[in-house]
Amino acid sequence: MNRNMCFYASIGFLLCLLLTSGCTRYTDLEPGTIKPVYSERSSAVVERESVEVSLGEDAVQPEPEYRLGPNDILYVNVKGHPELSSPGIFVGGSNKVTGSRVDGLGKVHLPLAGSVSVDGMTIGEATARIQEAVRTYLKDPWVVVEISDYRSKPLYLLGQFNAPGTYYMDRSYSLMEGLALGNGLKDIANLRSARIIRNGKTIPVDIYRLLQEGDQSQNTWLAANDVIFVPDDRNQNVFVFGAVKKAGPVVMPNGRLFLTQALSSADLNEGSARLTHVRIIRSLSPTRGELLVIDLTKILKGEAQPFPLMEGDVLYVPRGGVGSWNLAIQEILPSLQALSGILQPFVQIKVLVD
Repeated sequence: MNRNMCFYASIGFLLCLLLTSGCTRYTDLEPGTIKPVYSERSSAVVERESVEVSLGEDAVQPEPEYRLGPNDILYVNVKGHPELSSPGIFVGGSNKVTGSRVDGLGKVHLPLAGSVSVDGMTIGEATARIQEAVRTYLKDPWVVVEISDYRSKPLYLLGQFNAPGTYYMDRSYSLMEGLALGNGLKDIANLRSARIIRNGKTIPVDIYRLLQEGDQSQNTWLAANDVIFVPDDRNQNVFVFGAVKKAGPVVMPNGRLFLTQALSSADLNEGSARLTHVRIIRSLSPTRGELLVIDLTKILKGEAQPFPLMEGDVLYVPRGGVGSWNLAIQEILPSLQALSGILQPFVQIKVLVD
């Protein structure tokens, strides 16, 4: 054995002594060591609770007959008496229709017979009411009432429709029928974030499951003044609150972002953050979601795989104590209310409404 070989052998022996001795406190893995991490055994998820919401009191039932309302246009014909019938042509925008408009108080104005209340009536009921008003002038009038133009039950299609705009229902419409009015959806439509807004709040209906999975349980009946909004998939965010210096939305480049990246972008305040219980409110659809608790320390130590985020995730990093879900939601609620317009439907329904 030459001198060089003896030197390297001695160094190797000393290294072996150091590595096997009880005095060393190094815990780092040796260079080249491969330590497999299996998500099933080494997940950073501490708690996972699945949550599902239903329509409940937001469900509406179809009307067997159309009921009249403000802005509908009625054609009233009193046989043999044009002086008592509807007064000619009503001009509405680019359309010209024959008839009399129902005003904002639900009344139709007729020559001689004057104002007749028809709000909420079927055609049959309105005919009987108008016929009674005309009896002041005729002993046995023959009256026919028809709807010239349906204008009292608007439906608003907004976002990534090929033909967005305002449409008017001439009967009860299902969600599928309402979507069909928009002449299909654009390629950039984000169905997982699509929603129905009724009376100023998002209702739990999953348009993705209806269109992509054929789930007819989501084919709910629509109500007058419903808004169907389908956003695009270009602006995707998560939202970070709690022990961070830059609370609010964090952009997902190309729709991909990991938990550590999001917290880095929000400038995590490591001095006060409780990293073992990072809470996430996740929207899977407008009707389904998850409440997650993540142990970030396991990821930072390499004991668990990086945790991928989903569009619309709401992250809360506790300060100091662990805290409950109720405390977490109580703290972030004002911030969520300020951002309600861009939050995922499930978060709006579960957190802001419930």
